[in-house]
Amino acid sequence: MASFDLKDKTAIAGAGSSPFGRKLHRSPIDLAAEAIANALDDAGLGRDQLDGMIVSFGSPLGADVDTIAPLLGLKLRAYSQTWAHGRFTASCIQWASMMVCAGLANAVACLGSWSLSHIRRPKFGGAGDREGAREAGGGHGEDPVFGMTSPGAGAALVARRYFERYGANSRQLASVPVAFRKHAALNPNAIMRAPITVDDHQASRLVCEPLRLLDYCLVNDGAACVIVTTAERARDLRKPPVYISGMQPLPGGAEEFIWSYPGLGVAQQSVFDYDAGVQPVYRMAGVTHKDIDALFTYDAFSILAWIALERFGFCKPGEAAAFTQDGRIELGGELPMNTNGGLLSEGHILGWAHQVEIVRQLRGECGPRQIRGAEVIQWANCYGDSMIYRN
Repeated sequence: MASFDLKDKTAIAGAGSSPFGRKLHRSPIDLAAEAIANALDDAGLGRDQLDGMIVSFGSPLGADVDTIAPLLGLKLRAYSQTWAHGRFTASCIQWASMMVCAGLANAVACLGSWSLSHIRRPKFGGAGDREGAREAGGGHGEDPVFGMTSPGAGAALVARRYFERYGANSRQLASVPVAFRKHAALNPNAIMRAPITVDDHQASRLVCEPLRLLDYCLVNDGAACVIVTTAERARDLRKPPVYISGMQPLPGGAEEFIWSYPGLGVAQQSVFDYDAGVQPVYRMAGVTHKDIDALFTYDAFSILAWIALERFGFCKPGEAAAFTQDGRIELGGELPMNTNGGLLSEGHILGWAHQVEIVRQLRGECGPRQIRGAEVIQWANCYGDSMIYRN
């Protein structure tokens, strides 16, 4: 069966967001409209030129495409929408790339938008959380039979397993939120900008042991959007294109647990010595780890940064605790991570704000948090999905 080569065939032509805040008291559609408008303006495209859309988070907390399109006066040739989880961010961009390459659409807006302040009682975990109580458990490892009733419980299970297997500890894990907060301090759109120290992290209360409050992401309102088109079209638009060079989709199966890589022995996973090998995303992009100028990952919990580093072979299993010390993942370090501040400090927009930041970094638009000479940036998740972008 013939396959088509997607390397550098598509690009991000525009990126934009709304403000982020804990209580903006704006609807998801209102926030989505602002992010889409800003992304279109960034690309130099008009509303009538947008003919595709993929949304990664729908109602009741997010905005659905079938309501966004008519309310914004859009005429879409193709649209889709995923289940309400941040792990579908890269998948949405990958699907958009295939759509424009297949001629199903010319310009596809990929976005996430949500608002908690307009919902009277948003529920995440515990009694009344229908997702966590579904048959076979929730999407974050929730299982009420065993008292696992929140996303953080699944992440805490992974952190405890990691600590015990590799001899790591909470004080070492503090390097992740401390680094990301330093980055957020340089980002005017970040919600949490006040500096924190390792001691501040250790003094923050335990939420689900061994994870502390500062290991948890923010819960907030906001929207972010990127526009995908063919590389040929992108070169004729307002801003320099950011090419999509490599893609790797989400894996699934008994060896996959949402917050860990295979072999760690969580949930149904067996225990074995995980070997990252050469991930498909590197082969497609034709690069190695040494070519990666920055790494972005979904950081709903601090431990996920360690898992992503090891899953993709930046360090071996058990080595991320040492790898993230001494400023190595900070601006100016060997491998800067989440220079926007991430979900831990900038805001939780389901990973979409990370995509906006990647685009701006590769264009050299990030001011005091700019990575000098950035040419290749990777999005790589603990889940196993990945994207490699270049300028």
